[in-house]
Amino acid sequence: QVQLVESGGGLVQPGGSLRLSCEASGGTFITYVMGWFRQAPGKEREFLVSISWSGGSTYYGDSVKGRFTGSRDNAKNTVYMQMNSLKHEDTAVYYCAASEIPADLATTEKMYTYWGQGTQVTVSS
Repeated sequence: QVQLVESGGGLVQPGGSLRLSCEASGGTFITYVMGWFRQAPGKEREFLVSISWSGGSTYYGDSVKGRFTGSRDNAKNTVYMQMNSLKHEDTAVYYCAASEIPADLATTEKMYTYWGQGTQVTVSS
């Protein structure tokens, strides 16, 4: 089984930045498209970004375009999400996930096979 472990969440002030990391084990990392999602209490899980095998192509959800950047380091079996200009409404649990679907199509939960446990991001003054 593929195991995904997120880290890097925490408390940050509005306008601040965080970088989330997700380390994968138990599978062949480079064969998976990787993605980031988030879920706030009482809301649906929201697609943020998908990242192709090489990291050369990324696809973003509308809510985070221009603020969040997804990337991956296949040598380290790790995917990242740099989050800038954070807002109160960015408060959520953030999840990484692995997909067997091309990145341009991997924009919904059903396209992902493996999920991490999530890391909490809280944006507050």
